[in-house]
Amino acid sequence: MARRKQSRGTCTYCGQEMAKAGMSKHLPVCAKRQAAIAEADAQPGATQKLYHLRAQDAWSGTFWLDLEMDGNATLKELDRYLRAIWLECCGHLSKFTYGRGWGQRKVAMSRRADQVFAPGVELTHIYDFGTMSETLITCLDVREGKPTTPHPIALMARNLQPEETCMECGRPAAWLCMECVYEFEESGFLCNEHAQDHPHEDYGEPFPLVNSPRVGMCGYTGPAEPPY
Repeated sequence: MARRKQSRGTCTYCGQEMAKAGMSKHLPVCAKRQAAIAEADAQPGATQKLYHLRAQDAWSGTFWLDLEMDGNATLKELDRYLRAIWLECCGHLSKFTYGRGWGQRKVAMSRRADQVFAPGVELTHIYDFGTMSETLITCLDVREGKPTTPHPIALMARNLQPEETCMECGRPAAWLCMECVYEFEESGFLCNEHAQDHPHEDYGEPFPLVNSPRVGMCGYTGPAEPPY
C-alpha cells in the first residue's frame, strides 16, 4: 500500500515550505524567527512564558497550525482564534477537554495558558456538538521572553491548501459536493467547469474548497483566514 503523502506547510517568518514533521524542528532554529524574538526582547516590558502549540484536525492531521500563545492569554482567546481561522459558521457552542475525545474532563475557557499547558500536554477543542469539528492541541515547547506581536496568539506556520482533483476529469478541484460524499461514497471534488452543471438535489450547491478541516460541514464556506 502506498504511503499517504505527508501534509506540507509554510513558515510564517521565512516562507520556507516543508513537511509537517519538519516544521516543529525548523521553528526553534529559524533565523528570521530568532531575529523577531531578539527584536521583541529588546523592547521594554516584562517577560512571560510563551507556548508553542500545534493545533491539528483530530481525525486526519492534514490541516494544522503552529501557534505561539501568551502565557497570560485565556483559552477563550484560543477558542476565538480557532473559530476565526477554521471553524465559525453558525455560532455553535464549543469546549476544551483534557486529552483526546469528547468524554474527557472539561477545561474552563477562563483558564490561562500558563495554568494549562506544559510540553506534552494535550487538549481537544470541540466546536459544534452536532456536526462536530475536533481539533487536537499539543504543547510542543515553552520559552521565556516577550511576545513578537501585540496579539495574544501568533501564527508561526500553517499547512498548505490540500491539492484535490476533480472526480470527473482529474483537473484541480475547487468545489466539494456533499451529496456525492454522503449518498454515493465518492470524493465529491469538482473543478470549476464540472461544478456548474453537476446535479445537486438534496444537499444544495457545492461548497468552495478552503483551507479548513470544516469545509463542507454545516454550511461552512470560510473565510479560513487568520484573524490578525
